[in-house]
Formats: sequence, structure tokens, C-alpha cells
Amino acid sequence: MVSAIHAEDLVKTFGDVRALDGVSLDVPEGTVLGLLGPNGAGKTTAVRVLTTLLRPDSGRATVAGVDVLKQPGVVRSRIGLSGQYAAVDEYLTGRENLRMVGELYQMSARDARARADELLEWFNLADAGDRTAKTYSGGMRRRLDLAAALVVRPPVMFLDEPTTGLDPRNRMALWEVIETLVAQGTTLLLTTQYLEEADRLANDIAVVDHGRVIARGTADQLKAQIGGERVEVVVHERDRIGAAVEALTRYAVGGPSVESNTRRITIPVTGGAKVLADVIRDLDARDVEIDDIGLRRPTLDDVFLSLTGHLTEAPAAEEQQEVAG
Repeated sequence: MVSAIHAEDLVKTFGDVRALDGVSLDVPEGTVLGLLGPNGAGKTTAVRVLTTLLRPDSGRATVAGVDVLKQPGVVRSRIGLSGQYAAVDEYLTGRENLRMVGELYQMSARDARARADELLEWFNLADAGDRTAKTYSGGMRRRLDLAAALVVRPPVMFLDEPTTGLDPRNRMALWEVIETLVAQGTTLLLTTQYLEEADRLANDIAVVDHGRVIARGTADQLKAQIGGERVEVVVHERDRIGAAVEALTRYAVGGPSVESNTRRITIPVTGGAKVLADVIRDLDARDVEIDDIGLRRPTLDDVFLSLTGHLTEAPAAEEQQEVAG
């Protein structure tokens, strides 16, 4: 399969900080690679190198078949970039912002107008198209910024934490747009701190920490690395915990975890829903009353915690506040 984005051993330092420490990536055409990691992991630096905004200290990379160091101008003509913060001119209207981008890419005035109108409709901004961008909510600005990155229909897109700060409704709306782009053949590199976002959108995930790719695979492959399913039981009466543990042990493929204060018992299992049904019957036969029971599969949170020893860091509270729009 042809690579739309390929990087080998990228290194970038800022003083004593090694932002990229030998990062290698490969993104086949028409797929989505999710770069997953906390603040400071190196995700944004990688995007800036691949989009020609930064030169690496060493290593090489190609985007859309073009060397980012030897032909940066050609690379820029073949990519779209939407950063963490909407890069729109707040004193222009939404329509004027999109037309300006088209004309900067040497589209004719007629084609730029037609493309602006098309994108305003697609991003549900047509009613606000003739308002200045400074009157837009945060969600509207993010949609306008993404629309601007699509004016020239680039074959490769870079989205650097595109939904940071958006409310759930706007986040899901942007996810739907991204899924449509990929269905139309766009190749996408997506950086995110939102594990749900990577799980939903990415064909492949690279986990980045301290400037290095520490794991790579599909969401299911990464989850499989840390073990399988777990049965969680909340016993109704604390003095029945011992009986419950005795019943559960026969199904466990590892030692049980017991939280006495919450009366919660967790055991690793294999066998899925059938095991869950067997556990319920066994507990009932032993007269162990339960308040809750469930089969839990590993999440990307579990993966990240297992790989790095800490969870991804949520954006600062002030970045999460969003006016719906």
C-alpha cells in the first residue's frame, strides 16, 4: 500500500528538550493515523515538521510522495492543516475567509466563491457566512478553520487536536465531517488527547510519550497487549465478599482485585458473555447478593496507563469551556 505520510527517525530539540527522539511513522493512503499522547509528548512538533513549519535536526520525511525538506513548497500545495486554535481572520466574514484562502492558492475568483459557498453549506455555516468571524462561537470558528483547510481539496490532512475545547455536540459534529473526508479518500494524521476520538476515528494509533513512539497498532491490538476482559462485581453486603471471591476464583485467569470500601471485586477472565452468565449463576447459587455486575474490556485509557504509567492529561479547564454554536 502506498504511503501518503512517511517519516524516519525524526529528531528535534529545543535547548535541552528533545521534543522528537527518533520518531518514525507511516500512514497509507486513505487511512487515519491517530497520534495519541499527553501535553508535551511531541505530537504537535511532529505535525509541524511534517507540514514544513519546522526543520528537524535529523531524519527524513515525505508527504504525498514529496520530500518535506527538499520541496517544502510542493508539500504545502498538497496538504491541509488545522491546528489547535482556529486560524481565521476575525475581521473578515466566514465567506471572505474561505474566498481569501482560495485566492491565496491561486484559484479564480469565481471558483473561490463557489468553493466557499459549498463549504459553508457543508459545515452548517451558511446562515452565518456573512457575519464577521469575531461574532462566531468557538465551535463555529473551529468548523470554519477546518473548512479553510479543505478549500483546495488536499489529498493529505493534518488535524492537530482539532476538537480541543469543543463541547460534546460540536466534537461529534466534527467527527462526522472527518469520517466523511476519509470516506472520500483523504489521508489523515490526527493528534489528540481524547482517547474516545482515537478509538472512533483512527485506523491505526501511535502512542507517543517523551518524543518517542512507544506503541503502534489498531485500537484492538493495543488493548490486547495489556490483557483481556475483566468481570467486575459489587457485592451487596461486605461480609459476603469472601464468599464472592471464592466463587469468582474458579473463573479467573489471574488474581482478583478487591476494594473492600466499595465492595467491588475485579477478576481477569476469558470467554466473554458466557463467563459473565456463569458467574451470575454461581453467585446466585451461593446466595451472594450483588448490586452490580459487568464485563469490562480494556479501554485506551488502560492502554495508556499501562504503557506510560499515567493517564493522558485533559486540556486545562479554561480550554474546555465552549459556547455552543
